[in-house]
Amino acid sequence: MPDLTNAAWRKSSRSNSGGECVEVADNLPGVVGLRDSKDRTGPVLTFGPTAWSTFVEAAKAGDIRP
Repeated sequence: MPDLTNAAWRKSSRSNSGGECVEVADNLPGVVGLRDSKDRTGPVLTFGPTAWSTFVEAAKAGDIRP
């Protein structure tokens, strides 16, 4: 697992006020981290920058369905 010690976690500006959201850390070279904001010491999913960019663009385009 990549070293996430210096990860700068942030919530989406679209997070709801109920606290049900994820946090992303995209300040580290070569890795993007994703975690549950309600369990900050819990597991972290990691993605390569290209995979993360592809996901974000698909989400913005509405191509991701529940």
